[in-house]
Amino acid sequence: MPNPIPRAFFNRPTLTVARALVGKYLVREHGKGIVAGRIIEVEAYIGGKDKACHASKGRTARTDVMFGPAGFAYVYLIYGMYHCLNVVTEREGFPAAVLIRAMEVDGELIDGPGRLCRALDVDRSLHRVDLTMGRSLWFEDRSIDVPRGRVGRLPRIGVEYAGEWAKKLWRFRLRLSK
Repeated sequence: MPNPIPRAFFNRPTLTVARALVGKYLVREHGKGIVAGRIIEVEAYIGGKDKACHASKGRTARTDVMFGPAGFAYVYLIYGMYHCLNVVTEREGFPAAVLIRAMEVDGELIDGPGRLCRALDVDRSLHRVDLTMGRSLWFEDRSIDVPRGRVGRLPRIGVEYAGEWAKKLWRFRLRLSK
């Protein structure tokens, strides 16, 4: 029985949500069954002034979901071949989201947002899915505490074009004990 994280969790400041997602589980249900993995790494994108955020160029057909309610999926294609999964955060009208960058499934690290989406069969068909409903794709809190000292804050990856915004320590990664 799905136990999705409620919308109120996502309707908070993006950096708070990003840090809190580390250690939570991402669950995908599809024709092949259910796959769940512990979230290892995320990256925050916050508002129109953040030059690394897709919404920095304004509201477009692509970014429209980021301006909507928290808890919805923002799935897009990069380099014409890799999908990326984000969850919308904060209040309606303020464009922000958290990119899911890495997860651990059955002890195997799936590192990189494109690999993660491929492993979970996430594509544009899941764009705008309500991640708080427990259907197809959702997040779960399995009550596993992640001590503050085990989560590193790092600069974001692949957004050098954003200048100073690229240096923001808005990437959160669980320090694995392996």
